[in-house]
Order: sequence, then C-alpha cells, then structure tokens
Amino acid sequence: METFSIAKLNVRFEAAGDLLFTRTRAYLAPKQDAEAVITIELPESFFEEKHRKFPSLTLDECRYVWVGEAFYAGLLRHDGLLMHASCVERAGGAYLFSAKSGTGKSTHTKLWLQEFSDCKMINDDKPALRRLDGRFYACGTPFSGKNDESRNVQVPVRAIVFLERGEQNEVTPLAPSAAIPLFLSQTLRPPKTDLMAQMLDLLGDLLEHVPAFRLRCNMDPSAAHIAYQSIENYIQNHEKEDSK
Repeated sequence: METFSIAKLNVRFEAAGDLLFTRTRAYLAPKQDAEAVITIELPESFFEEKHRKFPSLTLDECRYVWVGEAFYAGLLRHDGLLMHASCVERAGGAYLFSAKSGTGKSTHTKLWLQEFSDCKMINDDKPALRRLDGRFYACGTPFSGKNDESRNVQVPVRAIVFLERGEQNEVTPLAPSAAIPLFLSQTLRPPKTDLMAQMLDLLGDLLEHVPAFRLRCNMDPSAAHIAYQSIENYIQNHEKEDSK
C-alpha cells in the first residue's frame, strides 16, 4: 500500500493495475510513513465480483472506479463532498460545471480553456469539495473519469453552475433551495442516516457561502465569455452590497 495526499488528506490504498497506478503518481504523499486518515482496503475478490457484475468494465477499471468511490465515501467524514462536475480554475477561483451525462459540461469547460489563456483544469469529472478553515475549496483527485485531466491543487470555490443546453446563452442565479436537489443528483448519497444528515448540513453551508447558477448555453465560444461575465457581475455586485 502507498500513501497519497488527496484534497489535503493522507489516504492509503494499494494502487493496483495500470490505470490506478498511473493516475495516482501526482498524488503520492512526500512522506510515505505519514499517518493516513482514510485507509481503503478492498480485496481482489471484491473487484472480481464487480467485474462479473459489470462486464463492460475491465478489471483495471473496476479497481479505479471503486477505490475512487471508497475515497469519496470516506471524504464525508472530513468535511468533504464529491461533485460530478467539470471544474476549472481562473483568476484564483474554481468554477464547477455540473450536468446530466451527455449534456456537454466537459465541452463547455473546453471552451473556457480555449478562450481564456489563464484558465486551467482542476478535475474534469469528479472534483472533491472540501471545507477548510471555514472556506470551501475545489480539489483535484486522481479519479477524473475517462480522461486523466486533473491537478493536485486546492482552489477556493467561486461558483457552482448547473448546465443545460439551450439555443441562447443565459445565466440565472439559483436559490439554495433550488440548487440542493440539483447537487444531490450529482453526488454520492451515503446509506447511513447520520452521514446523510452530515452531508445536508455541509451542503447547506456550501450553498450559503458559494453562489449557484443555472446556465443554458450553446456550444459557441461566446458561451464561455457570457458565462464568466454574468457570473462575475453577479458575484461582484453582491460583494459590493455586502461591503456597504
């Protein structure tokens, strides 16, 4: 087993298989003897059973998927949440774009990377959100979906955006009550009642401090500019109001 630093947590597991091994190298903890706060111990028989149940996945992919799921399950005990989203960084802030599969969240963030020279990917599929010292951060993880697009960074969350396809580009602010069910459809729900209550408390705090939006957009490059300017205008106007 090896120790990894993921979302500022020491996590210990065996990176068996080429896929898991390759994608975890950037997350190796500098001190391998550091105490782990999350330890993942899943026998090979567990992955073999998953492979039989889901034959479209290779055994290598089963290791990758279920070690990732075990990490995100443990993350909740450390003020952290999974969000199924494509997450980019610009100007020191993290912007998360979430949507149903096939809607085009990765396509939209590719427009940001194309249009803004200072924009960088954090995680293209499953970033971790973590509360640290009262502030929420988007964290890269080695569990980044089909493509290995992730960086081992922690960036303050600037906005959470729920994406829909549309002919015109339009950004609408969402109240926390409207954003909660959308978020819950894009995360792992814990089976235990106490952990679910903990998740809802954490999610409530997140949406109290981080604005959420609905973005209806097409795939024209202008969508990235309209989204960024609309989000920033809203945030900056509210920051001015709060400072009065």
